[in-house]
Amino acid sequence: PSPHTARLLNCLEKYGAKATFFMVGYSVPNYKGTVKRMAKLGCELGSHSYDHPAFSKLSYSGIRSQVTRTNQVIHDAAGVYPTVFRLPYGDGASNASVLSALGLPSICWSLDTRDWANTGNPQHTVNEVLNNVKDGDIDLMHDLHSSTVTAAETIIPALKKRGFQMVTVSQLAKYRGKTTLKSGKSYYNFRK
Repeated sequence: PSPHTARLLNCLEKYGAKATFFMVGYSVPNYKGTVKRMAKLGCELGSHSYDHPAFSKLSYSGIRSQVTRTNQVIHDAAGVYPTVFRLPYGDGASNASVLSALGLPSICWSLDTRDWANTGNPQHTVNEVLNNVKDGDIDLMHDLHSSTVTAAETIIPALKKRGFQMVTVSQLAKYRGKTTLKSGKSYYNFRK
């Protein structure tokens, strides 16, 4: 979570949309109210590690520490534990040792908006999504950046107008992918 997350939650709530938030643990204590609101709005809480290391370079105990520390701070903030994990940089998404150490399903993405590389240009993010999104995609965006939230304020109503329903990753897996997410696996999309 960041200073911009509350604004994104306002937009999601306004349009009846849901999202999965993958949180870096060290940020969570500064935004406990925001994390609690995510859960209250029906968004999915996910872990993105405690301090964003490359997981393929960590030992089993290092991975477990990253996961358990983050799970605990999220639970302390919202009263629920994360249900999914997004590997920093996607590092380790095909590494069986990393995946087994997570203890949570690994969520990747099918549409990388590269919003983090274009923070001065919200229209870039808008164009990436609206020109490329497909039913069943997992779109990667970072609410750490004000420009991403500005883009989301255009993207969310535009997708809704096109007939898209914005849901959590677990909902997408269940309803579009006809599956339940499993630990030890990485998921990229739920296209048919």
